Amino acid sequence: MTIGQDLLDGPPPTLLPADTRAANALLAGETAEQVASNFPEVSFAWAVLADKAWNEKRVIESYAFARVGYHRGLDSLRKNGWKGFGPVPWSHEPNQGFLRCLNALARGANAIGESAEANRCAQFLTDCDPAATQALAE
Repeated sequence: MTIGQDLLDGPPPTLLPADTRAANALLAGETAEQVASNFPEVSFAWAVLADKAWNEKRVIESYAFARVGYHRGLDSLRKNGWKGFGPVPWSHEPNQGFLRCLNALARGANAIGESAEANRCAQFLTDCDPAATQALAE
């Protein structure tokens, strides 16, 4: 037996490639709106927009931004070998944009009374990585 081997023979963790364009643009002073417009495929930009809207009590906008980032993240995961299930580790920083969008989607769905969607997204987040659920609850 190999140390670290998955004894249940599940899929390996999906690790998205590093993409620092959005973070670098934000650090350079671009607005979250500009960053999402310039890099629409980067979930991190949409997560920033979703969290910003949420903090400003703009629930519907937060939900919409989260949904876009979630779908962009699914596209990236699939492009990188994810088959619709299996671990998406929070500890791998490039995965965090998608996971943040998934959390924001659950939060927004809950806020608008869409409890089935909120529960599905919350469970999906935990299925991806329980550490993500814990980290984003803080």
